[in-house]
Amino acid sequence: MIPDTLPPSAARKLELMFDGVRYSPALGAAADHAYPNYYPYRFQPAEPNPTGAAKAPIPYLMTLADDTLVRVKGSGGSPWQVLGDRHTGYGLARDGDDTVTPIAFEPRPRWMDGFTADGFPMARAGVSLHGDMAIINVAPGCEYFLARDEDGNALRCTFCAYGAPDERTAHLGQVAGRTLVEPRTHERMQEALAAALAETTIRHIYLVGGSLPDWREEGRRFIDLARAVQKVVGGRVPVTCGSGALPPEAQEVLHGEGLVDAVCFNLEVWSRELFERVCPGKARFVGYETWLRSLEHAVALWGRERVYTAMVAGVELEPEHGLGWEEAAELAVAGARDLCGRGVLPIYSLYWPVGGRDHPAYLERLRGYFERLTLGAAAARREAGLAFWEGFVCHRCAYMQLECDVDRAAAD
Repeated sequence: MIPDTLPPSAARKLELMFDGVRYSPALGAAADHAYPNYYPYRFQPAEPNPTGAAKAPIPYLMTLADDTLVRVKGSGGSPWQVLGDRHTGYGLARDGDDTVTPIAFEPRPRWMDGFTADGFPMARAGVSLHGDMAIINVAPGCEYFLARDEDGNALRCTFCAYGAPDERTAHLGQVAGRTLVEPRTHERMQEALAAALAETTIRHIYLVGGSLPDWREEGRRFIDLARAVQKVVGGRVPVTCGSGALPPEAQEVLHGEGLVDAVCFNLEVWSRELFERVCPGKARFVGYETWLRSLEHAVALWGRERVYTAMVAGVELEPEHGLGWEEAAELAVAGARDLCGRGVLPIYSLYWPVGGRDHPAYLERLRGYFERLTLGAAAARREAGLAFWEGFVCHRCAYMQLECDVDRAAAD
């Protein structure tokens, strides 16, 4: 039985994920001391603009009073604005409502302004934070962007722009066609990670990176990365491998050496047909059924509640797939039940299409889809007797996902 509504904190988070916040002097001032957003605030043509500039820096993450973490999305049409200041505290107010909700912004840590022993900026060393989670990404470039089909089309996942090889790969020393990153890159990452651990409470470490067409080589890269991370961590903080599907032999090294405590092989979408359309590189070089077998092999090694798959929630609503939002939600919930039955926990990140941001009807369908999927997946977890392991993710770091917020409310 799927519940009818989200719990209050998750519902508020969902509102902010869709509505965002409009610019205010308080939001701008918070950027001076908050963890920096990767996307600046972009002013709309008729929007009041106290800065006089086309865009302005804003914070990346805010926390509600109960520690729920929310990504800050700038939106000139939002009914929400930030009030207050660093000394008296910040609050969130909605137009037409006198209630001010206390919030805080994730602070900018000192280590981000530091340098490694060879003078490299730590902020660019492949370590970032989402609340109490450290993300390690020293090879962000995805080679599916470089691989082509017979018609010359790139085999990247259709929703992804992040993995394109660009200046991030250059400053990290990543070279297309070469599996292992430079030792110097790992050394810089290790210094930045050690500094972050010394300054910040980190409860999870997540290893990510761009995919390689040869999954055996991708396995080599993640084994090498996990070994480098464990030289700093030494088993003190749970580590998750957030890669593509990996072959059994790579999994057995990661498990046998105790390099990671959980894995998350990113299937992205449910159903063979969608997988082949949305993830053509993954479909060609690994294959849908092989991906599922890889997840099942991981369950046999790490056990239930230690194997996950990241899913992109809402890409199914793109017109070329021909699915209404209710049909898409039904398909996705069926996928959640299937995966949970295999002992695999899906985690859903909201898909934001660039062309859909300004279309209220589209956003209404996307919101209805995401809410129904969130509730249906929660019911699937309960039916399978599964729960998210706090060593993998929790409400203090899941900034674009609702699973931990829903499950936490159900446990109270």
